[in-house]
Amino acid sequence: MSLMKKAIRGLALATALTATGMAANAQDVTLKLHQFLPQQANVPKYILDPWIERVQEASGGALQINHFPSMQLGGKPPELIGQVQDGVADIAWTVLGYTPGRFPQAEAFELPFMMNNAEATSRAFWEYAEANMFDSDLKDFKILGLWVHGPGLIHSKEPITDVADLNGVKLRAPTRIINKMVSDLGATPVGMPVPAVPEALSKGVIDAAVIPWEVTAALKVPELVSNHTEFGNESLYTTAFVLVMNKQKYESLSDEMKAAIDGQSGADFSALAGKTQAEGDIPARKLAAEAGNNIITLTDAQVAEWKAAASGVEAGWVEEMNGKGFDGQALLDQAKDLIKKNGM
Repeated sequence: MSLMKKAIRGLALATALTATGMAANAQDVTLKLHQFLPQQANVPKYILDPWIERVQEASGGALQINHFPSMQLGGKPPELIGQVQDGVADIAWTVLGYTPGRFPQAEAFELPFMMNNAEATSRAFWEYAEANMFDSDLKDFKILGLWVHGPGLIHSKEPITDVADLNGVKLRAPTRIINKMVSDLGATPVGMPVPAVPEALSKGVIDAAVIPWEVTAALKVPELVSNHTEFGNESLYTTAFVLVMNKQKYESLSDEMKAAIDGQSGADFSALAGKTQAEGDIPARKLAAEAGNNIITLTDAQVAEWKAAASGVEAGWVEEMNGKGFDGQALLDQAKDLIKKNGM
C-alpha cells in the first residue's frame, strides 16, 4: 500500500472515530437544578446532592445535573415554579405555597397540627397528590418528589408560651395557609421565603419566625433570637415541598435517562426526603441548646390550648376548597387517613 493510500485510510479512520465520539457525546444531557437555599443547608447537602449523584450513576453518566443553589440562576424563590415551566431551569426544588392559590389541594398537609412524622406524611403526600393533583394542579410538570419537613415551631426574640403571647408579634410564615393560622392565633403575619428570615430578624422587620429546627443552623437563627417554642410531640405546622421538572424536557430524554430519573423519584424518595429533613432537626436543636438559648417545650395541656385556638383554620380551609369546586372535607379526610396508614 502506498504512503498516500495509508494516509488517506488513516484520515478516514480518524474522522470516523471522531464522528462516533461526537455522536456519543451528543446523546449526553446536562440538566440545571435550581433552588433557594445555600449549598451548606441540609436539603441541598443531604437530599438534593445525593439524589443528583444517584440519578447520574443510574444513567451511566449520560445524564449530568448541575446544581445551582441560592437562586444563582436569578429571580426570587416564588419564581422557581415559573422558571421550570419556562425552561429557565430544568428542575427546581421549592415550596408549593410560594405561589399562593396555584396548588390549593396541597394545603391540606400544612394545616395546624396535621402531622407529627415527616416520613409518613411525605409518603402520604405523594399518594394524595397522585390521586388528586397529578392530573390537575400539577399536570404541567413532571413531579419527582413531594415531601414535608419535621415539626414546625416558633423561634422568637421574646418567650412565647401561651397563645396570648403572640398578640402583636410580627411573625414570618412561609405560605398562605400558615399565614392564616398565625393571624388567627393573634400574630401579625409577614410572608416571606425562608432565605429572607435572617435579615428580617436582624432589622426588626419580624419578631419571630416559624421554621423547622433543621434550617436554623444554616440561617444562623439561634444567633438572632434566644427563644424556641416546641409543641411536645406535636407539630404546629409543616410545609409542602416539591422537586419538579420541566415536562417537555423530561419527555425529550431517552427511555434509559427517563428510567434513571424515575428510579430515584416517587413515593420512596419522597418519604426518604421527609425523613432526612426531620433528622436534621436533632443537631440543629443541639446547637441552639449549647448556645444557651431558651427552649420552651409546651405541656399537653398547653398544646391543647393552641389546638383549640387554631381549629378554625381547618374548617375555613374546607369551606374555601368547597368554594373552588373541590370536596374540602373529603380531601382533608383522605390526607388524614393516608398519614395514619403510612404511620402505622
